[in-house]
Parts: sequence; C-alpha cells; structure tokens
Amino acid sequence: MIPVVQGAVHPARLFNLGFFNPATKSVDVRRWLRDEAFAAGHQHHRDEKHADPNRHDDRIRAFCISRERPISWGVLSSWLDGLATMRGDDLLRFKAIVSLSDRPDQPVVLHGVQHLFHPPVLLPQWPSEDRRTRMVFITRDLPQEAIEAALTAFEKAVGEPAEPPSSASKPAAGGSRREFLVAAASAAATTAFAGPARAVMGPDDKFDLVIKGGDVLDPSQSLRGKRDIGIRYGVIEAVEPEIPATRALRVLDASGKLVTPGLVDLHTHVYPYGSAIGIPADELVDHQCTTTCVSAGDAGANNFAGFRRFVVAQTRTRLYAFIHIANAGLASFPVAELTNIDVANVDAAAKAIAENVDITLGAKVRMSENVIAKNGIEPLKRAIAACEKAGTGGRVMVHIGGVETRALMSEILDLMRPGDILTHAYTGAPNVAGDFTNIVQDGRLLPAALAAKQRGVIFDVGHGGGSFDYTVAEAAIAQGCPPDTISSDIHVFSGNTPGMPYVTWVMSKFLGLGFPLDQVVAMATVNPAKVINRLPKLGTLQVGAPGDVAIMELAEDPVSFVDTRNNTRTGTVHLQPVQTVTAGVPFGRPYNAPFSVR
Repeated sequence: MIPVVQGAVHPARLFNLGFFNPATKSVDVRRWLRDEAFAAGHQHHRDEKHADPNRHDDRIRAFCISRERPISWGVLSSWLDGLATMRGDDLLRFKAIVSLSDRPDQPVVLHGVQHLFHPPVLLPQWPSEDRRTRMVFITRDLPQEAIEAALTAFEKAVGEPAEPPSSASKPAAGGSRREFLVAAASAAATTAFAGPARAVMGPDDKFDLVIKGGDVLDPSQSLRGKRDIGIRYGVIEAVEPEIPATRALRVLDASGKLVTPGLVDLHTHVYPYGSAIGIPADELVDHQCTTTCVSAGDAGANNFAGFRRFVVAQTRTRLYAFIHIANAGLASFPVAELTNIDVANVDAAAKAIAENVDITLGAKVRMSENVIAKNGIEPLKRAIAACEKAGTGGRVMVHIGGVETRALMSEILDLMRPGDILTHAYTGAPNVAGDFTNIVQDGRLLPAALAAKQRGVIFDVGHGGGSFDYTVAEAAIAQGCPPDTISSDIHVFSGNTPGMPYVTWVMSKFLGLGFPLDQVVAMATVNPAKVINRLPKLGTLQVGAPGDVAIMELAEDPVSFVDTRNNTRTGTVHLQPVQTVTAGVPFGRPYNAPFSVR
C-alpha cells in the first residue's frame, strides 16, 4: 500500500529513489546506486537470452553511464540543465555519484525525477576505492546514445577531452530515425543552452530565499503537502520536504500557511495615469497576492507605448496586456469608447499587437449595448481581424453584460474562436431596456454558450463591480459551463464596491460554491498562465519556474459573500493574503541587500 495524501506521494514510495542523505547513507552509496548495474558484461539490451528486469515496455529504458575522467561542474550542470529543460518529462529517474575535476577527492551525489532535481550533496570523501563517475537513468523514449552524445558535445564545447561511450553503451545497428534526431537535437543544444538556461546550483551555493514550512499546493504537479521552496536568481531551484536553513541567505517562515504559485489575474485594469480606471498593479499585491496581472484593454494602439514604457517598465508585478480594439482604449471612460465604430482601427491594432508580441496577448473588445450602441457584431469582427492580421496567434477577450439583444448574445458566442476569452461570463447586468441578455436567459443556459465552451472558448469570471451574478453562475455551472479562470476585473471603481473583487476574495466565493481548493487555485494560477503562454512554467512551483509565490491564510470561519446584484451567499472558509514573492523577491520582509528586483 502506498499512502497518498491529497494527491501527494513521496517519490521514494513510487521509485524507491530514497533521496540521498549523507547523514544516513554516507557509507551506502554502492547500494543506493545499485552498483551491480555496472558489473562487467551487464548491459541493458533486450534479446532472447537476456531480458532486462528494469525494462517496463518498449518505450522505457534503464541504463548506466560511467566516466573514468572527472567532469567539470560547468559541463555537468549545463548538460543536466539542458537535459531537464528539453526532455525532463521523459527523464523518469536519475541518480549519480560524480567525480568533479575541481574537487577530485570530494564526489557530488545527484538525484532527480523528471524536472525535479534535489540540491547536490558534496561528500567529504569517496565511500570506496572506486572513483569513477557513475550515473543511473530510467528514461522514456530517450535512448542512452542520445544522452551520451549530448554530454560529449558539452565537453567539446568547453574544450574538455571527451571520453568514448561507456562499455555498456553500444549504438544499436540501424538505429531509428527518431533516435538519430533525438541525439542530434541533444548535441545541437550546446549553443542553445549556453545563453538562456538557468544556472544549476553548485554544492556550495546558497539559495537567495527559502520559504520554509508552508502547506504547498501546486495544481500543476498535483502537489499538496508541507514543503520548503528554494529560490535562486529569481527562479525556483528546489521544492523539498526539508531544505536546511544553512543553505539559505534569507528565510521566510510560512509555517501554517497555504503556499501556492503566485496568483495570475487575467482581467485587471493596471494602467494608472493613462486610462481612466487603472490602479498600480503593485498596490494590489497586499490585497490579492498577484504576481502577474493582465491589463484588459486599458490601452489601445494610440496609447499602448505609454503603458509599455512608463508602467510595465516601472512595475514589479509581471504585466501583460490585451490591446483594446478602440484606438484610445479606456481613456475616455465613463464615455463609451465604441459608439463611433471608426475608432476600431484594425490596421492600427494589428500593428500594435505584432510589435509588442512579448507582452500583448491579443485584442480586447467590450460588447455591451451601452458601449457599442447599435454597432452590433462589427466591433468583435474587427477585434478578431486585428488578431489574425497581426499573425501572432492572438486571442480576443470579449466583455459581455447587457448585450443589445438575446440574438446578438448567441451571435457573439458563435463567432468566438477556440482560445478566445469570454470575460464577465456570469454577468447578470441588463441591457439598456432592462432585458437580461446574457448566457443564462430565463434560467436556461444558451445552447451557443455550451457550444462555445465545448469548442474551447475560455470562460473567465471577471467579477468587477457589476459583472458577477450568483444566480447566473449557479445555473451556468450546473448546466455545463464552469469557469476556466478566476479573475478580478479590479479597477478604481470596482475596488470600492461591496463585492470586493480582489482575486483572493473571488476565489473564496467559488470555494463557497463547492469548488475544491486545488481547482480554485488552478483557476487563478496555471490556467490563466496557459492563456498567457509567454513564460515557461508561469503559474507553477515547478523547478525552473519563475520565483513567484503566494502565501495565504486559509481561514476557516463563517463568512458572507455578496455578488454585484446584491445576492448573498455564505461560506465556511476564505483566503486571506499574507505575503507575496515576485521573481524571488518578497514584498516586505525579508528584504534583499542591496534591494534589487528583476
């Protein structure tokens, strides 16, 4: 029986990995590595006479690599970082004792599973007379020849003498084209990894920050349990049951707190000074633990440069944006921006999206009657055309609420493409005539809404000050349209409303609706990060992810919630922000010295 607690299971239970601990295994390296795998003549090749007991199926391989010559830490770390980056999903298990060229009398012990590598352990001395580098791999669709070719390529790249393949490695005659391409790609990675790859920690390196003792929840890894998080150079380097405080330059105590990836808010208004409703993103951090915010159409083509130069560049919170199809964005608020369709300039919006593709996700359009007057479906058509003309794969974020007619609501849904975002999905706002024209009409979900959901339209909450109705949400969810992402639609007006649309409070409302905690956290971390799709591993606590962390209190006491139409619901639990870390730097204590941010 393998005990599993809320989806978390220690790797040793699954793989008998047994993370190496010099305090308990200082003389047990031979057994830990299963040294018999290196015995003369033992080879992991399948034939009629010798079936490999470690071979699970034709895709899984178990093999050993040994090196007589010591390896430099630079070569070793770059090689392993490249391997984990390119093929981490297929690196099922790895463990090794390595002879370092700059410390020949002190071997380093390494072990990992897929992308997760335990911090290296430097032994005071060799545990036996055998001073070879010995590495054990279990891989999927990743042949030994490809791994050894990559190591050799890294050695050549830094001018170290390359060693012939180990005796256990014999290139298979007539190897498949797939294996050849894998090997070639690994060798070609010598230049690709030299630049952007993160620096792998050496055995004497310290973490810039260790967040200790928290109840870690990362839906991207189905991870829940007490863990320490080690961050270095703005990147998560370790997530372990225990990281010694002596390995940290700074320690943040998260004991008894919920620790998640930094929250990602897909719908915010964070262009102060340039739009009429924007709030500085960094002022939101204390209230909602956001490390990434998306500006939902604050700027259009005419004023986006100001947002990029004077707001994005001066803000610690990670910022992305949808460019409004209206040239001036929301600068004219509360005067509607699309009553004159001529301001929806496809060419200008396409150019702005294409020229700022690193931070622009596509176009924003507001389709409420009090915004577009009698322009019907045309604003949405222009927003889609701008994204397609930009050629960047941009999405359209479509604001609804008080659409002119019921028929137009279905037409909007029918026109939306897979990956486009329906924000304010559960709005109950009426149109100018007082008719309820949203995705739930007379208690029934529109067939067009269900069809949009099924073909991949993203349903986003976008709570705001007038765009979340419990009665709409409950009906839509029950009839097949739960949210994909939870966002705030926070701005200077919505932030002052009784519904308090900070993203942590909106998440708490969905806990009250019966959604499990891990799903709620996913809808405010990894799910919106996938929509953004600009930064690898954003919205996760995986090794190699940005060092963005939210620390919250999961308060268990009676609570009352109100939506934007004065409907109330009660709950028994809610999330309270405690502290936020962005790119490895906390907002507040402990401070960096010197104080610096990414």
